[in-house]
Amino acid sequence: MTAMSNETRLREDICRFGRSLFERGLTPGSSGNISVRLDGGGWLVTPTNASLGFLDPAKLSRLDEQGRLVSGDAPTKEVPLHTALYATRGSARAIVHLHSTHSVALSMLPEVNPRAVLPPMTAYYLMKCGATALVPYYRPGDPAVADAIKGLAGKYSSVLLANHGPVVSGDTLEAAVFATEELEETAKLYLLLRGMNPRYLSPEQVEDLVKVFGVKLPEHGHEHGRSPHTPPSS
Repeated sequence: MTAMSNETRLREDICRFGRSLFERGLTPGSSGNISVRLDGGGWLVTPTNASLGFLDPAKLSRLDEQGRLVSGDAPTKEVPLHTALYATRGSARAIVHLHSTHSVALSMLPEVNPRAVLPPMTAYYLMKCGATALVPYYRPGDPAVADAIKGLAGKYSSVLLANHGPVVSGDTLEAAVFATEELEETAKLYLLLRGMNPRYLSPEQVEDLVKVFGVKLPEHGHEHGRSPHTPPSS
């Protein structure tokens, strides 16, 4: 596949996945953004003030390796966020940032551990998201968020921005989208079960997933398979 035809396909994929996420209520209004790295250098990203449900492939922002606009509409103000994640996660080829309800709610709870915001609840959460870090609140578009992301040293493919939403990278756009959806569903499960003393995966079950599926967890995430959470106050 030529570089041009590959870029055309990626433009269409961004719009297709964006519409799917929007139509299922995972990122309302003009919130959220998606980016994909290009084989020939640079990357594509959704424009500023654009609804993910109504993207035009021809108007997507094309940026060079330094994040400068080459063609298309003006890019999302979250370019520093995407740039930082690409810079620290060499395997990242795509990034999805949403304002999905349950993930945002999770980011606002006082008991979550910034190094692992969710306990090991399901196999698919660990397989697709690993551990999820929490980054402190920064106003949308604040360049300082890049330093916070870089401070994670590329250990996390899934990150929650406090009072804002999830940012998830993947080795393909599809993988990033699926992981973002898995994070949202797991956040929903956590909120549904909060205060009910649910049974999480055991240390042995977590270790089995690591061995069989090659799940990569930061050494401080899900220590020994135990919940990293402090129980909510009653």
